[in-house]
Amino acid sequence: MRAGRAVLAAVAFLTRVPVGRVELGRDDVARGSVLFPLVGAGIGLVVGLVAAGSDSRLGPLLAAALAVAFEALLTGAIHLDGLADTADGLGAGTRERALAVMREGAIGAFGATALGVDLLVKTAALAAILSGPAPVLALVAAFAVGRAAPLALAAAFPYAREEDGIGRALAGRPWAAVGVALGIVVAVGALGMRGLWIAGAAAVAVAALALVARRLGGVTGDVLGAAAELGTTFALVGAAGTR
Repeated sequence: MRAGRAVLAAVAFLTRVPVGRVELGRDDVARGSVLFPLVGAGIGLVVGLVAAGSDSRLGPLLAAALAVAFEALLTGAIHLDGLADTADGLGAGTRERALAVMREGAIGAFGATALGVDLLVKTAALAAILSGPAPVLALVAAFAVGRAAPLALAAAFPYAREEDGIGRALAGRPWAAVGVALGIVVAVGALGMRGLWIAGAAAVAVAALALVARRLGGVTGDVLGAAAELGTTFALVGAAGTR
């Protein structure tokens, strides 16, 4: 039962796929977090099939744009929201102000710019991948390591806020690094040594967000969401660069 609840929690946490009327708690999410790369691989498979299936009729750029839009629909754009809030927090002068800004619902100039650049780069990278070999497997690898990215931060940093939040279920748990290893295994299994380059590209995003986490004194749900989004985008860039 606990294993089954962990699987459902991983799916529910990363997507908007219905998992039934099961009541899932923080412990279920914590246990299911090591499965994030597998859920990411599933997302990458579906997004890759949408992109590859549209490419022959619509061309790579439009097919990529539709696939990115489908991903946002499938995930509820939750990681995009985390990226926008994290970027807005970077514009604040102090740690306390940054945490307060990230809690607000409105999107500011930093957040809007971050979203625009991220979606543009992601679409262009996906279009480039479609012109290379095994595009669907490339997306499986990229999304697997992208969804492993927040686990690297969760293993290294505590939760930054005093009050409760969704990120507390993952923060400060060293065993989350098991999920990182699983993401790398999936990427290498899909693409061989090319998967290591893709994982390395995602690691660049993790390193950048580690600096943000150090400034905040830990991670928040928004920072972990930004890691998933940027980790995936950087991984797609890595996949495009090694095609």
